[in-house]
Amino acid sequence: MRGARLVVFDLDGTLVDSSRDLATATNAALAAVAPGVAPLSLDVVRSFVGEGAGVLIERSLAEAGIHKRAEEVLPTFLDLYRRCLLETTRLYPGVVETLDRLGGRILAVLTNKPGDMSRAILAGLGVADRFARIYGGGDFPGRKPDPAGLLLLLEDLGARPEEAVLVGDSAVDVRTGRAAGVPTVGVTYGLNPESLQEAPPDVTISDIRDLPPLLAGA
Repeated sequence: MRGARLVVFDLDGTLVDSSRDLATATNAALAAVAPGVAPLSLDVVRSFVGEGAGVLIERSLAEAGIHKRAEEVLPTFLDLYRRCLLETTRLYPGVVETLDRLGGRILAVLTNKPGDMSRAILAGLGVADRFARIYGGGDFPGRKPDPAGLLLLLEDLGARPEEAVLVGDSAVDVRTGRAAGVPTVGVTYGLNPESLQEAPPDVTISDIRDLPPLLAGA
């Protein structure tokens, strides 16, 4: 991990807090297919984030007691979410400073959020140009914790697994790194830090600003 040439970040819960916009779109989609349904709380929606939009909608439908298939509701959700991508979504404190301090390393993003939305969010927040690649759902086969996307990043950016590190907020990220042989850093401020107890990362940090000194061996 020390001296890693390639730093791969998860998006939601690691670089950005998108939970309120995701909750807005999720509840709007549920209301569209089941008028009058009670909205899900922010905490409940937050707990469903991390494994892709399909899983988010599947779990939300089950929680709301709506007997529809996720595949039927997903297009509605995606359309509604595109309308509110950046209403409240913001970078976590210290992200810009951290990216600045990682200059000289190759930076990338690997997320289960659709790739076009991920690139739009990071562009809208003014940091898309910091990353050599921004890969999301639809840009690679499968979804995390399948390591296909991470292995593709390693190949594209010319790094061996031991020369990279994957930074994320959930067990999904840790399992992705493990499957690809890439060391992992877990952040505890994100959307699903409790899951890190299920799959402990190599190192845990509570502030993204702790990452540069960690990689420098301080």
